[in-house]
Formats: sequence, C-alpha cells, structure tokens
Amino acid sequence: MPRIHPTAVVDGSAQLADDVEIGPYCLVEADVSIGAGSRLLSHAVIRRYTSLGEGNVVYPAAVLGGEPQDLKFDPGPASYVRIGDHNVFREGVTISRPTHPGAVTRIGSHSYWMTHSHAGHDSTAGDHVVMANGAVLAGHVELGPRCVLSAYSGVHQFCWVAQMVLMQGGAIATMHVPPYVLLAGAVNTVAGLNVVGMRRAGLSSEDRRQIQEAFNLTYRTGISPAKALGRMEACTDWGEPADQFRQFIRRVIAAGKPYNRGLCRFRKYRGGEGDSGD
Repeated sequence: MPRIHPTAVVDGSAQLADDVEIGPYCLVEADVSIGAGSRLLSHAVIRRYTSLGEGNVVYPAAVLGGEPQDLKFDPGPASYVRIGDHNVFREGVTISRPTHPGAVTRIGSHSYWMTHSHAGHDSTAGDHVVMANGAVLAGHVELGPRCVLSAYSGVHQFCWVAQMVLMQGGAIATMHVPPYVLLAGAVNTVAGLNVVGMRRAGLSSEDRRQIQEAFNLTYRTGISPAKALGRMEACTDWGEPADQFRQFIRRVIAAGKPYNRGLCRFRKYRGGEGDSGD
C-alpha cells in the first residue's frame, strides 16, 4: 500500500503504485498516476491530468501539471503532462499543462530540475536533461536530450534546442539552437562546440571531427544556412551524430510560422570564440 501522510490530500481517483510515498501536506488531484518508487516530499503538488513514471522525487513547493500561464487557456477540456522515470524536481519547480485540449507537455527520464526551474505549456524535454536554478523553457519549446541549461538561462517560445547543447548562465535563446553547441551568456550567441559534453557522452573522435565539419560549414564559412546545407549534403560519409546536425539545419530552414525563427549566430564573445576545436 502507498505510504500517505495523514495531512496529505489525495483524490480517490489517483492511481498510486504500492510503494509510492506521499509526504506531509502534499496535494494529489484527480486523474493523476504515480509510478513505483516515486516520492513526494512535503508540500509537493501534482495537479490533474498528470502522470509520473517510476522513481521520481518531487521536493517541497514543486507544482507539476499546473494550469498554463496563458490568458486564453480554457481549464475545462483535458490536457496532459507526461513525465518519465527517475527524475528529480527540486523546490519550486513548475511544469505547466498544455493550452490546447488533448495536447501533452512531455518530460523525459533521468533529468534533474533544480530550484525554480520551469517548463511552459506544450513544451517537451528529452532524457538526461539538467535544468539549473531559475532556468526556464517558454511554451512550445523543444529541448533535446542531454542538454544542460545553466542558472537563469532561458528559451523563447516556439524555439528548438537540439541535443547536447550547453547554455551558460544567463544565456538566452530566441532562435533555434543546433546540436552539440555551447551557447554563451548573452542572447543567441553560439560560442563554439560543447566539446566536453561530447566526450563525456562517448562520441568518437571521428564523430566529433564530422560535427566540427558541420559546425564550420554552418558558422565559419560566411555563407547562408541554405548554402551550408547544400555543402553538407555532399558529405555522404557522415555518421549519425553529424547527420543529426545536418537534419536540424534542414528542419530550421523548412520551418513555417510560428517556428520560422532562424538559427542562433556565431559571434566572438568576451574576447574569444569559444572552444570549438577538438
């Protein structure tokens, strides 16, 4: 049987695995499911239409599945928050349910959300994501796997941040961010490649070389993204990681409204160009 503190309020329709722990003064609303091994510490709130997988830990004052911060939201129709396994949500984290009926805000697995980080309505976040203190995703954002958003960094609505991006503290993206890059502590400023992250993820030296080639075509030749993509198409020997870079550029070029936001730009930052070498 779940262990539920007597001060917690748990709706009778909530589906709880047998070993779930619900701490003091927690609130679990109707139409919620919580998987095996998950724990809610004191004052955690799980709102309606939210599901958590296995092994999640939710700290005090976190609110998962809250109504979106959207003036046109109609709370009547159901929309959903789907959260994977083995995530940590620290104090004050907020994840918003979608604006549109039937839509899903989706959070992956094995991620760490630090104090007061936030995912807006209709957004998605991949596996192994780290959201540092105060890092925020606006509505309709896509955050790829293995991204790290440092403290007080933010992503504008309708933007895509591809896999293994590292955003420095205070960095802001109002345009799309290609995979494997380092976003500097300014607005839309690509400073180089996330070389350390790629090595830690086990990418081979050849994969890193090919990613560097894709990066150089995009950011160091002075040509347009469309022309860079044309040159990338000739690189038939690329493996999957570099091909993912190519596919992302293709997707950005083809994007229609409201996703036609273009690519973040490469700029010198604080006297240097960032670590784009291998």
